Amino acid sequence: MKRRTFLVLLVLPLCFALSCRKQDREANGKPGEGAKAHIPDTTSQAYPGLDEIKGFSIQAYYSPGNETRARIIAERCEKAMNYVDRLVGFRPKVSLFVLNPEHWKAYATFPVYGMAHYSNNERLIIASQDNDLWKSFVPALDRVPKEMADQIKRAYTVGDGALSMMAFFDLLALHELGHAFHEQAGLTMPRLWIQELFSNLMLHTYIAENEPEKLPVLEVFPETVVAAGTFGFEFTTLADFEKKYSSMEPRNFAWYQCKLHVAAKRIYDDGGEQALIKLWRGPRENKETMTDVQLADFLKTKVSPEAARVQTDW
Repeated sequence: MKRRTFLVLLVLPLCFALSCRKQDREANGKPGEGAKAHIPDTTSQAYPGLDEIKGFSIQAYYSPGNETRARIIAERCEKAMNYVDRLVGFRPKVSLFVLNPEHWKAYATFPVYGMAHYSNNERLIIASQDNDLWKSFVPALDRVPKEMADQIKRAYTVGDGALSMMAFFDLLALHELGHAFHEQAGLTMPRLWIQELFSNLMLHTYIAENEPEKLPVLEVFPETVVAAGTFGFEFTTLADFEKKYSSMEPRNFAWYQCKLHVAAKRIYDDGGEQALIKLWRGPRENKETMTDVQLADFLKTKVSPEAARVQTDW
């Protein structure tokens, strides 16, 4: 199979899930407007069928039989929230749900089982077990270029020697947590792509600073997609992203997400955790509408030259 053909097949499952997540965020409305979620208010009702984890500052609920995994996820989310709070001086209110397929139908805000998502009613929802979405990413290694196959094996091989994408999708939960930070803090993001860049940068910064052994898990997939080029994508510019954010073909949207994560890695490599702090402070301190030229200058002076290059050298 040709490299380009393989990558098209690899991206399709993720792009559908990302599109559903994007549509879910739009359906829920802006922060403070109320969300159309199936989950009841944590302060007024229990969650039928779910158990609660004690011992964390965040409220965490899970499908019975998944306590060990739920504790691992809750610990990572709490550590990430504590870490980012120390950097930016803000902590969002988030309730964590680790759900099996049955409870996903009752409590999640869109039907694609396996894709972590944050809803505007402060819920972070994660799958409790391996699933068809994650398994659809596992390639036949004898059908991909050797260099790519070696990277995939190093990043996604689990204890029994099989390949699994569970670890990759678990990390994406922190991207969704990034949306909780900027939305609840009321940051004025001057562009839609900047809010996605912020969430990717928060994810990458936390992993690089706190779990660096997980970096290959986080990086291999998006780097592989970006390296394949733009063939077959109708939209590839940042201006297109702003105009077509709500209606873009899902596979195309996934390409943007991968490219923004690669950009986030470069920003972190250039500026470390200070880059995240600056990308937080800039939109918080400036709420004015900016032209593209003004935005590039703003990013260069308030964040870093590497951040500005996301726009100028896209």
